[in-house]
Amino acid sequence: MASQARKAFDENASDIKRLIDLHLKAGGDARGRRYGLEVLNKSAIVLITAFWEAYCEDIAEEALRHIVEHSKDSASLPEELKKQIAKEIKSKQHDLAVWELSGDGWRTYLLDRFDQLTENRNRKLNTPKTAQIDSLFLETIGIRQMSRHWKWPRKMTVPRATEKLDKYVTLRGAIAHRGSDSKSVTKAQVTDYFEFIRSVVAKTGGAVNAHVRAATGKPLWE
Repeated sequence: MASQARKAFDENASDIKRLIDLHLKAGGDARGRRYGLEVLNKSAIVLITAFWEAYCEDIAEEALRHIVEHSKDSASLPEELKKQIAKEIKSKQHDLAVWELSGDGWRTYLLDRFDQLTENRNRKLNTPKTAQIDSLFLETIGIRQMSRHWKWPRKMTVPRATEKLDKYVTLRGAIAHRGSDSKSVTKAQVTDYFEFIRSVVAKTGGAVNAHVRAATGKPLWE
């Protein structure tokens, strides 16, 4: 089984595989640069980044809804999430704000709050770099520094993973804003980024699943 967010990501990822296949069919697999095909590479970088961002937002919302549904009361919410909410309530200008959380009001508050956070992120035009993803999971479900989970034996450390993610997201920005004037993008970069993001998605999903299980006693998936 997998989360709904992961299923959506895997479905979207088939588009990347098609772009790679198109590149292979048009240019073959011999060594050397393929002229006229770089647009496929640039398109793939843009799509991979979009699918990564969508996955993070989807899994965060899925986890929050799971927490809201399966937490028996507000006291069982993750500590970091309670800290975020307490800070927000204290910053509100009217004295009756705390009553928004009374009874089961905290459940509605959390879902409405998620929609507001999403709107704020969209308005700020944030990109899915390490800092923004860490902030997303801290604010929405109370995971502090999601990026600390992005590591795997003999291949990837957390510093290397965060540097790599930010490098590729920056490349996406250059492509999106400069178009044909952006730096050259190779098929090797596409395959490297694609495999990397699939690994980071798996690590992110595992961390989210463990987090909601600890909070509610029920995982997103078995």
